[in-house]
Amino acid sequence: MTDSQFGQLLALATAVLWTCSAIAWTTAGRYIGALPISFVRLVLAGALLMLHGWVTRGLPLPTDADAWQWTILGLSGFTGFFLSDLCLFKAFLLIGPRLSLMVFSLAPPMTAAMSWAFLGNPLTGIKWIAMAITLTGVVWVVAEQPRQMVAEDRRQRGIGITLAFVGAFWQAVSLLLTKIGLTDYDAAAATTLRVLGGAVGYVVLITVVGRWPVMTATLRAPRVMMILSMGAIVGPYLGVVCYVESIRHCHAGVVATIVATMPVLILPVSAIIYHDRVTWRAVCGAFVSVAGVGILMLS
Repeated sequence: MTDSQFGQLLALATAVLWTCSAIAWTTAGRYIGALPISFVRLVLAGALLMLHGWVTRGLPLPTDADAWQWTILGLSGFTGFFLSDLCLFKAFLLIGPRLSLMVFSLAPPMTAAMSWAFLGNPLTGIKWIAMAITLTGVVWVVAEQPRQMVAEDRRQRGIGITLAFVGAFWQAVSLLLTKIGLTDYDAAAATTLRVLGGAVGYVVLITVVGRWPVMTATLRAPRVMMILSMGAIVGPYLGVVCYVESIRHCHAGVVATIVATMPVLILPVSAIIYHDRVTWRAVCGAFVSVAGVGILMLS
């Protein structure tokens, strides 16, 4: 197995783990809003990462990182965990996860273009084709959302699509910054720096809008905290560590493309847990997406 293929396997593991965490966020969202979910899951992930650092390196906090890593990886967390996730979670509430993720799937080509422009790291022609195939499958799956809309729905749809697009942009920026700041630094410690960067944004926002009582109430809700804890373990902890490590071994655009298969991976879960109707169009889109990932991993 080549170094690049190992990175692609880690990216696929990231997509699976983040799909599981998305189920947890959806379930918890029935009880609390998007902002408490975003902040509390980051706090839980930060606690897990600090425990991990203490056990494996004897350093709960990444105090061995230099000023450059603190700055770049902190900015990566601010743009990814805070700006991108906040936009995406709000889009979920306005237009639902399928359409939101369809627009959010623009993050991989954005990442590839930025990586090419700023890092001089171009993709081969076959990988561009594989990315296009993968994203075509994803878009085909999540675009299937027929319903009648009035003028108010159209306005809400427009705002939601805009937020998802902005979220995709910040996700691409975050991935690029992670690639720049990571070098040979420990993946879990780097993720801790990213979590701290994202937490700064949330602390400022929660303070400005006066939502600390809601955060405290969330911490006192056992059922919600159990769901968020499970989601934090598989998503912002294990998933993000795999994600950061995959970036070390693989082109950032390829990683973003493989992770973009999340809407496809969630289809069987939606059918089993939420009893969603899965059409033949969705099944065909899933096969197209998986074929694209296969080409990426073999090329």
